[in-house]
Amino acid sequence: MPSLPSHLDPTLYPFEGKTRVIGGHALHYLDEGQGDPIVMVHGNPTWSWYYRRLAADLRDRYRVIVPDHIGCGLSAKPDDADYPYTLARRMEDLETLLAEIGVKSRITLIVHDWGGAIGCGVASRNPERYRRIIVMNTSAFGLPEGKSFPLALWPIKNTPLGPLLVRGLNLFCKETARIGCRLTKMPRAVRAGYLAPYNNWSSRRAILRFVEDIPCRAKDASWGTIHEVERLLSRLHEIPFQLFWGDRDPVFDRDFRLSWKRRFPDLEAHIFPRGGHYILEDAYDTIRPHIERFISESPDALRPATLEVHDR
Repeated sequence: MPSLPSHLDPTLYPFEGKTRVIGGHALHYLDEGQGDPIVMVHGNPTWSWYYRRLAADLRDRYRVIVPDHIGCGLSAKPDDADYPYTLARRMEDLETLLAEIGVKSRITLIVHDWGGAIGCGVASRNPERYRRIIVMNTSAFGLPEGKSFPLALWPIKNTPLGPLLVRGLNLFCKETARIGCRLTKMPRAVRAGYLAPYNNWSSRRAILRFVEDIPCRAKDASWGTIHEVERLLSRLHEIPFQLFWGDRDPVFDRDFRLSWKRRFPDLEAHIFPRGGHYILEDAYDTIRPHIERFISESPDALRPATLEVHDR
């Protein structure tokens, strides 16, 4: 059983993790509480640490499942020869985990960053199993029309500097932790939690592979997968959507937010114009009650096509 690194404050991550072998690799996940399942899917360069407060606050009423993707957090970190590090495999891992632990109905899905493509891709295969979807600074489609590849990620994906910047200097993890919060300063102990699983060259493999796997051209490995995920998003139109968005995210910016709105015009949106990529860190106390209400409300009480702007 992988354990929380000893230098981290255990009160910030008060869980007993579980491990299950998925596709030959140990996948670490949280499985806390009882009731309707809430599945939280993280992105890059994070891990289940991103959802720690939400998981702790909801586990008294719901069954909370939060996996660490293979190569991330407390999960195994295999070599490239043993694991493909592609979107399709990430979706397969999540689908397998949920099937093996018996999560098959009344699911609330919460996604951030790469979690959007992974989680919504899985949900679109069996939409009848899902009752709510909550998105935070993420995507489940290709780049919005007319939008260029994010400048901050370009040298990592497209130049030989990528391995040095990400795996050698750990700049991607460090800089994301530095600029991920815009409304509040990330506490040192919280920042340490984001960086802890990625403390050497080998442990940062998945961080680099996630960036390299961003599908921009037909030759990219996940090009077909992301377009299939995008095509099947229409299967989720009957599911209530809630959105929380930091508009000062340098990658998943306002253009991505508007793309969600075009696809799901009835969603309940909460916008933070000065918020950053780690919006759950930036504005947790504001976001939490909205999530709790959204999850617990009956369908008749939901507020479609709602737009609320915070942090003016």
